[in-house]
Amino acid sequence: MPDPVDQLKIVLKQHSQSLTAARQTVFSALQNKEPQTMHEVVFACQGQVNRASIYRVISLFERLGIVQRLQIGWKYKLELSGAFHHHHHHMTCTQCSVTVQIPEDTHLEQHLRDAAASQSFVMQGHQLEIQGLCARCAAAPSMPL
Repeated sequence: MPDPVDQLKIVLKQHSQSLTAARQTVFSALQNKEPQTMHEVVFACQGQVNRASIYRVISLFERLGIVQRLQIGWKYKLELSGAFHHHHHHMTCTQCSVTVQIPEDTHLEQHLRDAAASQSFVMQGHQLEIQGLCARCAAAPSMPL
């Protein structure tokens, strides 16, 4: 896999964009990390890029396919798209919101391609999100309502 920053420059150049300091900072905040909330991205860039610029960069990155949203109920987290790391899926705890990567499974990937093909659907990508309780939350005593 090519160097992620070089890949970022290529994607930006393909869309007549340049690698600004703000874009580099936001990209670095997302690189080699678990999916993050927008709040976590803003905190990681604190003192380097202002909040409005971070939102603009994330919007641009989403339009260009650099960043993808992981829908978690009505909330979302952000991570770099598959062009910048190996394909994987996620498990998210519905109680504490911890997100864990699931490595790519060739049998599952083939099943998804077959399911799409059986409906004459040309799959261009997918996200798989398993929701439940992490071990820590599952072991915690439940609170009465």
